[in-house]
Amino acid sequence: MLSWPLFSVTTSTLNLKNVNVYLIGMMGAGKSTTGQLLAQKLGYQLFDSDTLITQLAGTSVNQIFAEQGEAEFRKLETQVLSELSAYTRLVVATGGGIVIEASNWSHLQQGLVVWLDVPLAYLWERLQSDSSRPLLKTEKPYETLEKLMQQRRHRYAQADVHIVVKPDWSAEQVAEQVLEGIAKVIKTEDS
Repeated sequence: MLSWPLFSVTTSTLNLKNVNVYLIGMMGAGKSTTGQLLAQKLGYQLFDSDTLITQLAGTSVNQIFAEQGEAEFRKLETQVLSELSAYTRLVVATGGGIVIEASNWSHLQQGLVVWLDVPLAYLWERLQSDSSRPLLKTEKPYETLEKLMQQRRHRYAQADVHIVVKPDWSAEQVAEQVLEGIAKVIKTEDS
């Protein structure tokens, strides 16, 4: 098992001023896993927006999509993000589509936004056997994934930190890259 000393950026060198860290990116990008590691390292609490949505709705994401549609899911997503943004010292793993609602950016930009950018082929490797993704329940799921990525890429690009995830990186390495990216942004802002 790997231990925290792998991180070259220490939290003592980061002064986030209690600002939330929002992880954005496509489904399957590793936001929840990376979020856990970051929250531990930063001494923050982790919240996964999809988990909170299922608690709020009392049903699964798949059921919300099937019974109420994507529009209702997006309303719940905005509600959850709005409520989370009132708190501090959070790492929030968001749903992949959170960026499509322009109003969500007013909440995201209150914190530090980190884009986990995973190449399409690698995303597909991770997702092709995952039946929990309602947007991929189509006749051509790969093409759907590709289209979603194209539609969202310019919105993801608005993030404060952009991490291009390599296929051979462990979750710890991704988290390390995020911390290094945050350190660069903070250093630039403090300069």
